Amino acid sequence: MKIVCGGKTAVGRPTFNHDVACHRIKIQTASIAQDIQQSQISTTIMVTILPNRGTAKIKSVLSGDTVVLLGRGADGRKAPEVTFTFERVTAPRMASKANSNVDDPGAFSSREWLRTTCVGKTITFETRKQGATAGDRVYGLLFMPDPTDNTKEWNLSVESVRRGFCTPKVLGGDTADAGDANGDSGDAVEDYEKALQSAYKEAVAASAGVHSAKPLVRKLMNAGDEFEAMTLVEKVKRICTDGSVNCVIEYIFDGSRYRCIVTDPELESAGLLYGSFTLILAGVACPRVGNPRMNPPTPSEPFADAARDFVELRLLQRELKVSLHGTDKSGVCLVGTVHHPRGNIASEVLKNGLGRISDWTTRMMNPQDVPPLRIAENAAKRGNIGVFESYKPPTLSGASEFMGTVIEVLSGDTLMILPNGETYDNESKLKKVSLASIRAPRAGNEKTGKPDEPYAMECKDRLRVLCVGKACKVNIHYEKEIPMGPNNTEKRQFGTVSVGKRADVGETLITEGHATTQRHRDDDEKSLRYDELVMAESIAKAAGKGVHSEKEYKKKTVNDLGDPKKAKTYAGALQRAGQTKAIVDYVFNGSRLKLFVPSENCFIMFALSNIRCPQPSPNPGAISRGQARPAEPFGDESKRHSRMNVQQRQVEIVCTGVTQGGVMTGDLYVGQGAQRRNYSIELVASGLATVDQRKIDYGEAPKVLIDSQTAAQNNKLGIWSVKQVVKDEPKLKSFDKADEKLLDIQISEIRSGNHFFFRTVGDESATVIDDSMKIFTDQNGTDGAPCEVKVGKLLAALFNDGSSSSWYRAKVLEKTAKGKVKVLFVDHGNTATVSAATHLRPLDITLGTDQIPAVAKEALLALTKVRPLEEDDGIDAARMFQGMAWGKDLKARMHGETEGQLLVTLYDSDTDSPSINEKMTSAGMSRVGRRDENYTVMDKMGNSDSLAKLMKDLKSAQDKARKTRKGMWIYGEIPEEDED
Repeated sequence: MKIVCGGKTAVGRPTFNHDVACHRIKIQTASIAQDIQQSQISTTIMVTILPNRGTAKIKSVLSGDTVVLLGRGADGRKAPEVTFTFERVTAPRMASKANSNVDDPGAFSSREWLRTTCVGKTITFETRKQGATAGDRVYGLLFMPDPTDNTKEWNLSVESVRRGFCTPKVLGGDTADAGDANGDSGDAVEDYEKALQSAYKEAVAASAGVHSAKPLVRKLMNAGDEFEAMTLVEKVKRICTDGSVNCVIEYIFDGSRYRCIVTDPELESAGLLYGSFTLILAGVACPRVGNPRMNPPTPSEPFADAARDFVELRLLQRELKVSLHGTDKSGVCLVGTVHHPRGNIASEVLKNGLGRISDWTTRMMNPQDVPPLRIAENAAKRGNIGVFESYKPPTLSGASEFMGTVIEVLSGDTLMILPNGETYDNESKLKKVSLASIRAPRAGNEKTGKPDEPYAMECKDRLRVLCVGKACKVNIHYEKEIPMGPNNTEKRQFGTVSVGKRADVGETLITEGHATTQRHRDDDEKSLRYDELVMAESIAKAAGKGVHSEKEYKKKTVNDLGDPKKAKTYAGALQRAGQTKAIVDYVFNGSRLKLFVPSENCFIMFALSNIRCPQPSPNPGAISRGQARPAEPFGDESKRHSRMNVQQRQVEIVCTGVTQGGVMTGDLYVGQGAQRRNYSIELVASGLATVDQRKIDYGEAPKVLIDSQTAAQNNKLGIWSVKQVVKDEPKLKSFDKADEKLLDIQISEIRSGNHFFFRTVGDESATVIDDSMKIFTDQNGTDGAPCEVKVGKLLAALFNDGSSSSWYRAKVLEKTAKGKVKVLFVDHGNTATVSAATHLRPLDITLGTDQIPAVAKEALLALTKVRPLEEDDGIDAARMFQGMAWGKDLKARMHGETEGQLLVTLYDSDTDSPSINEKMTSAGMSRVGRRDENYTVMDKMGNSDSLAKLMKDLKSAQDKARKTRKGMWIYGEIPEEDED
């Protein structure tokens, strides 16, 4: 320790340990004398910690007669402190918990006079008593220059007594005592005592200080107990001049937390004068100081003590203006800015690397006051000072700045961008960028039942309008590892995106109330425009916009027409609407899209009519579900073309039909004005789609599409640049020509609208087998018998026709679970699932089909196709067929056979009348098969006149059904996907 004595440095005195008020060294000495036996005597020797005279700085004033002296630290060590009390005087006791937070009369005035007189100033001290008799402090005198005359010197003890702030401990007593423990002469003590007594008489005569009629008695009030902290904030803003309050910084907890007392007389009327509160310095968070009283003691964080010392030297016990901004979450501690005449203490703390910017407190500040703090912190980071000694700027995996085009908006704060100079030939060429320091409302998850946060849809749509399809400039500020599932992360870039005249689209979202700023941790990297974002948020919050609105949020309900029944219900309205504006929400492949139709407030599945795009690569979800379809050449290119040109853009559609799966079909137009174009033509002309061959065969494909495809073929563009791979088709059916003849038949089983079993009227085999099976039932009863159950084997199966159970010939189709067997009754055409143990038995050899052929014949209505029974149209078709054919004698024209099924034309009366095939088609319950397939049938059947006439009649009937929107044509055209 170095103490300045009379302008010289006293060297060689023991060093004072700053952690202990008085350092004691216990020395064991042995004294040997003739009159004392040899023994050890323990003697405690007090080491002198201050010289008799020297200089020091007043750190703080504890009461009207006690101060804390601050020395100078050596070799980077903490400066030593000494509690110093005036000799032979006493001051009124300050408020504390011991006296119910109430001062003795005049105590606060006494302390305040001494504080304003000497805090922070250098004084001269004289020690009179220290060591064992003084306890934990030093007693003596303090001297400083007279403020009115620098040639004179004040004895602060005497001056305090003269002003009535202290009183002598001995009033009019004997002053002839010997010198003090440090050897001061009796004359000096006598002179000092006389000065005290003289000053005391002056104070009493003038009724000064504690001698006045009503000396100040202060009651200390604590925020959170005697008054609400927020009340103080409101009163200061309303009552105090310039919206700031005079406070004394009583104690420094750490570099950014202080204990303050209100001394502003303007708040006396509000009852808040002398209110005590904890102040959190706005904009700064300093390391926390440890607590040695804890068990176990908590250590200080790095640079915590340095930060506290730095602030103590400049603020402790100064009376300063404080602007209060609000409170912390507890509502007890206040957040404010300290106004020092010589500068901003927050900036100085940051500049010296003794703290970090605290984002949650900067939000309470005036946004214009924040930039200086950022500048100070950045300077400390660049210099690796203090808490930033190991700071390294964020490292980026790519360029920190690039230009590009926004392809897709993934959420309210994340974009997919194609950098300039990159060819979009792979999804990896796109860069996923999130807006730095922006938090958009999160979208929900239908699978987990998590709903959207308020304004999530509006935020994403606004970002879409601002960015999609437009050129942008991106400045990357930092990167983070984002969790993307169990044991999986993604390195995401965060930056500022500029589009057109908007320097930051994130700021636009915040200004309009669609998003908020991200609450970062103090050591997190953030946007370089963070303060501008916070300012924009404060403006939006004040205006009550969007997410800041106090009104209850009502989510806009959108109809999702993914369900086929719903889609068919809305199809008519969309077709009648003509040209309708829509927004492309998602691209499945080049021609299949998900659209949002604002006018109808619905999502629809939409497919371009007349064309087909190749199948793209399956997404990971489809692969995991086992639903992946193999990719076709140029399928990915076609999809990327649509993502590049129509993804999330506004388009116009003209709906012309709807498929059974609920997919709307029609034309789509992109662009505006002179740039408006038919997107189907663009895909076909680019070789990324083909015209539906069925439409070409029927003469329904627009000529412009055919011409575009021909040009693409000639130029070998896209699909036509590679050898065409013939799509794997099902194995062609074999057809056997039969002699065309008319038979009288009866339907015995209906499987669908064009699939049935029949019996020939007058067939002797039917009579024989029916009688034989009755005899078989009479001989064997109705009990089952063990038999070999093998697929394809002919057995006897028990069937109850409603009157009784009988045995019938049946062929095993398959074995099912739990001993069940599915069988086909070959003489009637119906199927059933029966128990193998109770409903099956071996069949006599004489009853086999080689002896008596199966009576029921399987047949199809020639040249027709119907919907399966799983669909409503399929059920309607089966019911109509049943109504026209069941229980009636019909005439059937046999054309041929394919895979065991006869191709027939049915008539319910004269063959010159319309056939049942034609009637089903004219009602829209069935339709004509593919042209190539029908021609194959006719070719195999020898191009018979009856088949040619049937084909003509069916086409005419189908055209009428299509025009009148009957049956399956009610929603318009049937696209290629419904052919199979």
